[in-house]
Amino acid sequence: MDIQGKVALITGGAARVGKAMALALAERGCHLIIHYGSSAEAAQRTLAELQTYGVEAWAISADLNDEAQVNKLIPFALEQAGRLDILVNNASIFPPEDFLSASSTSWDRNMMINLKAPFLLSQGFARALPAERPGKIINLLDSAALRPKNHHFSYTMSKVGLEGLTKVMAHALAERNIQVNGIALGAILPSINDDREKFERLAQTIPARRTGSTQDVVNALLYFIQAGDYVTGEIIRVDGGKHLV
Repeated sequence: MDIQGKVALITGGAARVGKAMALALAERGCHLIIHYGSSAEAAQRTLAELQTYGVEAWAISADLNDEAQVNKLIPFALEQAGRLDILVNNASIFPPEDFLSASSTSWDRNMMINLKAPFLLSQGFARALPAERPGKIINLLDSAALRPKNHHFSYTMSKVGLEGLTKVMAHALAERNIQVNGIALGAILPSINDDREKFERLAQTIPARRTGSTQDVVNALLYFIQAGDYVTGEIIRVDGGKHLV
């Protein structure tokens, strides 16, 4: 797909990995719809940066734990930009808990934000895309969650589900020329609860002996969008080989 002139919706696009992906697409001439939860100031700063590339960009706030708010994102994108070619399901929550401490409330919240919202958005995207137009859906996964252990239990289960959803959607939408793929992240950025020193110590547990960067994620994203027109249902693990150990 030629990114120039296309329109992408990125959930959680105001900061961190979402922002890096948005800037990379804008640099290549793609217009952006940036979803954010409560980071209004960050979203406005990101919009200003995107617009320096000469593209159009819009921001919309929505609570992905509220189905009605999720369902307004695709119509908003179409109303503002007139089309939508790329959907990046990036936003997620990451609460610490194990199997025994996990609550029903936490389970429901993780499943809604991390799994059901991507399903609803992807379904809305596919229904709205004209039959003759190709499309791309990229889901952000977690390399550690694809080899689950007893931590961040509800989050892990939601990401296991999102891996399965990625493959099922890839099969369902292949004949529509919509490619659905996933990027499973390893140690790219510290979580909001970790300090940099703790994050850097992770390097000693990674075969590559280093942590990654948002550019590594961007490289995988650009492959799927620009070069992966005959690639669907695949997951690239951007983790320095962590999934091997």
